[in-house]
Amino acid sequence: MSARVAILGAGAWGTAVAKVLADKGEEVTLWAYEKETVDDINRNHINSRFLPEVSLPESLGASTDITGVVEGREFLILAVPSLFLLNTVKQILTVTSIREGQTGIAVITKGFLPTEKGPRLLLETLEDYLPGFYRNSLVYIAGPSHAEEVARGKVTGLIAASENAKNSFRFRDLLKTGRLLVFSSLDVRGVQVAAAAKNVIAIAFGMLDALKTGGPGIPSSGMDDMFGDGTESLLLAAGLNEIQALGMALGATHPETFTSISGVGDLDVTCRSVWGRNRRFGREIIEKDLLAPFKDLDDLLARINEIPYLPEGVAAAKYVRILAERHKLKMPVSTGLYQILNKESKPLEFLDNFLGGLLSSAR
Repeated sequence: MSARVAILGAGAWGTAVAKVLADKGEEVTLWAYEKETVDDINRNHINSRFLPEVSLPESLGASTDITGVVEGREFLILAVPSLFLLNTVKQILTVTSIREGQTGIAVITKGFLPTEKGPRLLLETLEDYLPGFYRNSLVYIAGPSHAEEVARGKVTGLIAASENAKNSFRFRDLLKTGRLLVFSSLDVRGVQVAAAAKNVIAIAFGMLDALKTGGPGIPSSGMDDMFGDGTESLLLAAGLNEIQALGMALGATHPETFTSISGVGDLDVTCRSVWGRNRRFGREIIEKDLLAPFKDLDDLLARINEIPYLPEGVAAAKYVRILAERHKLKMPVSTGLYQILNKESKPLEFLDNFLGGLLSSAR
């Protein structure tokens, strides 16, 4: 018997997961804010804006009626970008199956949420608004994945993390296929931190990658011949250390989370894959001087829709800096990226300081 699944958010990742489930024979409906996206999915069986060139099964439907999509579903997957996640959840609180805790809920969004208490992890914030049935029972799903590859059936691994092991297993079994491998974890905080903070590192990685490879439009740095694959690995390893330090400070329960696919695996693919939006954003900071029109980081966030794709590491950079200061953590890569986005520093200044610090400590 097929499961009835609602997915809120018809971006690339939400659409890819919906396709996987519909291909399995599950009854899936996508909710999208954009009517043109809904019409495209229902009439043309494609999401031209967010996941082009991927044919969607005819059984996959879409709607702009958020309460109609959610009502009576066995499973709900939240795929809305972090900037809009809380407002979206507030719209479904009166749905009967949510109000009575009948629908299992998982989140595949990455990032932190701003609150009066400062930036917080996604699940703990949503638990403050959802009915009490959901406390310690939400599921967080992440891992080294790209929507474009998952939708095309490339072998991929994910982690389904929850303090409620039964719910973790339920979503693991719902999502897994012969090519989508899903593993369970109890380290909800560690997996969430790894998924959010790696996007910050990926922007810095993209900038370094652009300087390493050179090409039209990339200014001469005077240090071009210094950068190679090993330099990128230095940055990636330093970034992983920062992610682990932040994760443990925020209550991660298993250090091995950061050496698993949800830690080093997700960081590696986000930094190195051509599909990575945050890596692309970092490259385009160098290649296209993408930050030039913006006054500072807050201005960039307020006008983020002027970027033709959503690099979630921009918001995460702001929140990681706040959390690092709160917990007195030294996070030079994340702090340096924040300073670049906030127009306090230039990319080459950051890289020079970062590499110089490493070289000095090695002497």
